[in-house]
Order: sequence, then C-alpha cells, then structure tokens
Amino acid sequence: MKPSNELFDLIKSLTKSEKRFFKLQSALQSGDKNYVRLFDCIDKMDEYDEEAIKKTFDGERFIKHLPSEKNHLYKLILKALRSYYSDTSISSILKQEIKNIEILFNKALFDECRKFLARAKKMAIKYEKFYYHFELINWEKTLLEEAFEDGEFSLDIDALIEEEKTVIDKLRNLAEYHVLYSKINYVFRSGGYVRTEENRAIVDEIVNHPLIKGKNTALSKRAATICYYTQGFCNMANGDYATALEKFTRVKTILDEADHLRSDLSKRYIRTLSNMITCLLDQKQFDAANELVAAMRSFEEKDGFQHIDVQVSIFKNAGLAELELYHHLNDFDRGVQAAEEIMKQLSDFQGKLHKEQELMFFYQFAYIYFGAGHYNKALSWINKVLNDNENNLRQDLYSYARLFNLAIHFELGNYDLLEYTIKSTSRYLQKRERDFPMEKVIIEYFKKIIRNQSEAERKKQFTAFHKELKALKSEPENEIVFKYFDFEAWIGAKLA
Repeated sequence: MKPSNELFDLIKSLTKSEKRFFKLQSALQSGDKNYVRLFDCIDKMDEYDEEAIKKTFDGERFIKHLPSEKNHLYKLILKALRSYYSDTSISSILKQEIKNIEILFNKALFDECRKFLARAKKMAIKYEKFYYHFELINWEKTLLEEAFEDGEFSLDIDALIEEEKTVIDKLRNLAEYHVLYSKINYVFRSGGYVRTEENRAIVDEIVNHPLIKGKNTALSKRAATICYYTQGFCNMANGDYATALEKFTRVKTILDEADHLRSDLSKRYIRTLSNMITCLLDQKQFDAANELVAAMRSFEEKDGFQHIDVQVSIFKNAGLAELELYHHLNDFDRGVQAAEEIMKQLSDFQGKLHKEQELMFFYQFAYIYFGAGHYNKALSWINKVLNDNENNLRQDLYSYARLFNLAIHFELGNYDLLEYTIKSTSRYLQKRERDFPMEKVIIEYFKKIIRNQSEAERKKQFTAFHKELKALKSEPENEIVFKYFDFEAWIGAKLA
C-alpha cells in the first residue's frame, strides 16, 4: 500500500509563523519529543519519501510504529493550529464563548454565564452567525428555567420564542440561497457559459425562482450577497454582462458597507471582484478593470484575507485578470512579462491551486505567447492543458483549447499534423456533444484551408471564413468562443 502523504501535505501547508507556534507549544511539553524530530525530517523534504524517514531513524524504537507516530503528529499539528487561530475568526471565538457558557453553567455560576451569553449573542447578531445565534438562544432558555426556579419571572419567554423563530427563518432562507448558488455554479463549472437547452433550462429555473426573482426576499445581508451574486452569475452565464456587472457591484457595496462581514466572507468578496473585472472587460472598460485588479491585490494584507486559501484566491484571480486585460489591450509584450512573473510565483502555490486553476493559467500563458508570436511556447503550454487526464473538469476549456490548438499548428506550418488534429478535434467535440454551429464552421474551414496550397486560394478561404464567423458571432451563445480565442481578429490580421 502506498504511504499516505496527508502529514507531508499538512506540514508543507504551514506558514513560518504557524511552524514557530507549533515548536513553541511543543517546547512546553515534557517527555520524549520524537514527533518534533519527525516533523523536522518531513519539513526538509521536497517530496514525501517514507523510506528516507525510516533510514534516518533506523534503529530507534519509535520508527517501528511510524503510522501511529505520523497520526499522533498530525493531530498535534491540528491542535496547535486550533489554538493559533482560536481568536482570529468569529466562528472560532463564538465556539469558545459557547464552551465558556457551558463550563460556567455546569459550575452553577449563572450570573457570569449570562454575561458571557449576552456578549456572544451580540457578536452572533452582528456577524449574522445564525447557527450560533440559535444555539445561544437555547442556552438562554436553559438559563430561564434556572431563573424560574429562583422565582424570577420578569424575563419574556414569548419574546425569546419569537426571536428563535426569526433566527430559524433566516437560517432556512440562507440555506435555500446556498442551494440556488450551488446549482448555477455547477452549470458554469461543468460546461461554462450556457450553450445547451439543458443548461439553459437550469439557469431559467434559477432566474425565475421566487427567492431570485422576487424583491426583498433575502432576510439578511449574507443572504442578500448570495442573491445578487447568483443573479450576476445567471446573467453572465446568459451573456448579459451589463446586468451582471450591476448585480456583482451590489454584492461589493453590501460587503464594503459591512467590513466585518467582508472579512468573514473574504473569498466571496475576491470572487465578486473577479467577476466584475470579467464584466468590465466585456464592456471594454479597461481602466476600471485595471483598477479593480490593483484593488484586489491590495487586500493581501487586510484582516480576514491573510489565510492561505484566500491568498491563493487573490493570486489566481488577480493573475488571470491581468493576463486577460493584456489580451483585450493587444499588449502581448507586457503580457509576456506578466506571464513570466506569474510563472515564478506559481511555485509558491504548488499543491494549493486547484487543477482547474492551473489549467486556466496554462491556457492564458499559451494565449499570451501566441499573441506575441512565440508559437512554440504557445504550443508547449496548450499541450499542458490538452494532456491533462482530468478532462471532465471543464469541458468548455478543453474544447476551446483544442480549437485554439488548430491555430497554433497552422502558424507553425504543421500542416500534415494539422490534418490529423482536425479529425481528432472533430471526434472529441462530437463525443462530448460540444460540436455547436460555431465549432463546426471552424473545423470545416481549417479543413479547406490546409487543402489549398496557393496563397491566393487560401486567402479566399480565409475571407469566406471571416465573413461566416462575423455572421455567427451575432448569436450570444456563439460569441462565447471568441472569449477563449479570437478567431475573427486572428483571421482579420491575416487579411489586412
């Protein structure tokens, strides 16, 4: 059985300050600390090698029980991290406060218990932490029973029951919005922009849902951010970027006005800025898009945005947005500089980026190099996308990468290979049911172009190709293809 990498992955995910905290906590413990030596050994590795660990500690008793030692170290690291972050998130603070309430209650220190409860409840209300608010109300009801036994009947149980009902309604409302968001996110992540009747039906169902279509249906600011975000996503999936920008801007405004919520919803805030940039680029508002990229990066040092998953989100979204901006500006020389800088930074996030995020970077690198005329480098990067073995991840990305690949091979003069590539691309699109009218036209014209050896005949085909692309581009579902590679601009440059 292959040794587990879970401990290695956890150790490698730690920041310098997290490692220092773990070591300080370990120093307070007495007895053997073989787990610290094991920690140091694994921390020095670039790749996990269990045999090397066994060799390093050969002859020592604890190494005979390596699986249990690894498990023990894993739990100790998590325990240290819980302590390290115990007062850095509202959820962790509320958990501690509820535990304090339980301890004080069990010691019959009811007055002190009420003080902690009042403070925690105020925090839960401010941050719209409805689950904890509900739990705190239950504790409040428990304390009421104690008050009744002491003959204290001044507290209003009806008001508390009404408050509980309101919290449950808000909790249910928020959960329903999460379900709707998950549905539109699935449509977008699995197939990209809406181009099939099946996906269009799902989007239409969400758009017409009472919670999305109705007014004032969100019972909290948290729910409102999901409502507007989902509306924006639906508009973007349907190609309506102007309306989508309005909806995402509403999300940003809500969170900017409640910065305590913005810190708690930091990843949603970064994704909102990213979607706004996409909409601004579509509307050709390049200066505004560039300002938002800079604004996104400025959040790296702000409270709530310093966790590694949020830092990854900022790096990914800002980096991809910057590269896309250079595409729109046709400034491929600066694009190459930005791409090569991002390539250096990618190693800092090794193992932390999702596969989809890596592939999107690879695709953008290919596009930048193609625009700059570095076709061999473009081919190298697009091959990283095409050779990936998880091509169910983003069917749209793989499909458009195959079409882009045809243009790269044409520029390289690989006409013999291109004939085979055209056939395999056509089969792939048919098998995945992504052979839409635009894709079929692109395939057919590449077939015609490589058959024509004379420049005059080839130019005629390019002219006809360009004309037909312009006609098809007027349909929103076809225009999407040009967001991944602008065939119209490419052919137009050849005809100029």
